[in-house]
Amino acid sequence: MEWFLAIDVGAAIVMLMFWYFWFARYNRRRALVVLHWVQTACAGKGRVLKVRWQGTSRLLAELRFPPHMFDHARVVVRLLPRPVPTNWALSRWRKQKETLSFEADLDSAPRFQLDVHNHRWSGHNSGSLSSRNWLVTRPGPIVLTSRSKWGQELSPVINALMASREKNFVNVRYSPDSPHFSATLEIDSLPDQVGAEGWLEMLRELAAGASTSRH
Repeated sequence: MEWFLAIDVGAAIVMLMFWYFWFARYNRRRALVVLHWVQTACAGKGRVLKVRWQGTSRLLAELRFPPHMFDHARVVVRLLPRPVPTNWALSRWRKQKETLSFEADLDSAPRFQLDVHNHRWSGHNSGSLSSRNWLVTRPGPIVLTSRSKWGQELSPVINALMASREKNFVNVRYSPDSPHFSATLEIDSLPDQVGAEGWLEMLRELAAGASTSRH
């Protein structure tokens, strides 16, 4: 009986080890595909300097751009923790998404801190209600602020966000502390290699709002 128990335990350990190494390799290959996408997007304007892993689900890559563009730039690729079954199951239950974040300092730090979250809700008619009785409205952006008065320096930033051609950013952040600017996209929403060329220009448009707000 003890032999059978030992065999079962050994088989379970082997399966867990196989799971870990298989999905660690899968995450590594997936992150490198994302990094190649970033290299394509930055072609001719920036290059990757250093790449390092933090665990099996997080990749950091330092970038270098010409002066007065972005300083201390890096991208952070966050993947699902597939190599550990319990962590992976928990992340799936929480509906966590895999993301690509761009972080950088600007020539002049913003005088404010602003976090913009892009949330979307959708619904459908179950069939029990008549759609003829529905009143549909299109609300504008909702701003939650801790300030009692709206600062004039925020107007250029909001205008830049609303005018941006890219509406799929999950989060855009401006901060007086480093990094001054960051923007996050879901990996599953990344365009193909051809569409990657406009990504850097979109980031520059969004970052320019913070610079404009200082004038």
